[in-house]
Amino acid sequence: MIYFDNSATTKPYKEVIESFVKVSNDYFANPSSLHKLGGQAEGLINQARNQLAQLLNIKPREIYFTSGGTESNNLAIKGSAMMYKNRGNHIISTTIEHPSIRESLEQLKGQGFEITYLPVTSEGRINIKELKESIREETILVSMIHVNNEVGSIQPIREVGEILKKYPKILFHVDHVQGVTKVPLDFHECGIDLCSISAHKFHGLKGNGLLFIREGLRISPLLTGGNQEWTIRSGTENVAGIVAMAKALRLSTEKMEKELPNVVNVKKIIIEELKKENEIIIHTPFENSAPHILNFSIKGFKSEVVVHALEESNIFVSTTSACSSKIKTVSHTLLGMGVDEEIAKSAIRISLSFENTDVEARKVIKALQQTIQKLGRTMINNEV
Repeated sequence: MIYFDNSATTKPYKEVIESFVKVSNDYFANPSSLHKLGGQAEGLINQARNQLAQLLNIKPREIYFTSGGTESNNLAIKGSAMMYKNRGNHIISTTIEHPSIRESLEQLKGQGFEITYLPVTSEGRINIKELKESIREETILVSMIHVNNEVGSIQPIREVGEILKKYPKILFHVDHVQGVTKVPLDFHECGIDLCSISAHKFHGLKGNGLLFIREGLRISPLLTGGNQEWTIRSGTENVAGIVAMAKALRLSTEKMEKELPNVVNVKKIIIEELKKENEIIIHTPFENSAPHILNFSIKGFKSEVVVHALEESNIFVSTTSACSSKIKTVSHTLLGMGVDEEIAKSAIRISLSFENTDVEARKVIKALQQTIQKLGRTMINNEV
């Protein structure tokens, strides 16, 4: 099997699963319980929080555990909007955000908030000048994806952060779900107030994530109840998942330092081969893009047909983001980049991990070439 759909989810490391099982078996108590077993579970959470903080170069108190990227994004956006609505009702984002951002903003629009969606260039990046021009007296939040989940374009987060430092009343939220362990990001140096992360994107388990909230900043909770996570995110903590997430981030960070050049090389091989095919249009920009994501279209072919054809060779890729792949809509990211709608309907996304190799890349290219030939012949025969 060749798995090239790592932006949708990554395969958990063996050590991560082992940690989850051990903690689930031996430290199953509720961490809020007063007895010894509860104290042991709470101790594991604190230990994991400290490990994650060290790896992310932030303070333990700035970490709030959630169920993943979607919850973290919702909490950051809605929590900020509700807490600071007396300051203003204007939020700035981009046209190529993850659905958990876009839908959260649309919900807020129905509650009287005004949303400015910054357009992007053909390379999927915002224009800094347009950001400056969009800032108003009523602006309370800028929310922006770091690495786009469909095409891999990287936003100029540091530049945006520098601009927003001049506006202390405006909060800066970054969706770092696709960037973590692939594209380094220093939260404090970039002036980030809130940042979302999801464990299953770096070989952790689904259902675990965190939201970085800068020390001293308060936002309104979405979930109330038992007052866990300093009242910002109530609910009994997933102790085993939190411990597993800390291990996954440590292992992935170590692999990033050693294996990232290999990921870059694998992507380079695929790009060079795709350029040889006349039917293929590459959407991922060659500069300012993440090393693990590559998006392209095969003219005249429906993307889902190609995905299933490759699946017959035990090769797994995707179309758009996993959140949208089963919905028959054209990628809003590609349309936002100015891609023709018919071309966008043919988009394929390849996304790599540290485990993928150049040998796999060449096998995928060969299978893709065979698929184009086979489907092309089928199309001609059907026309006849």
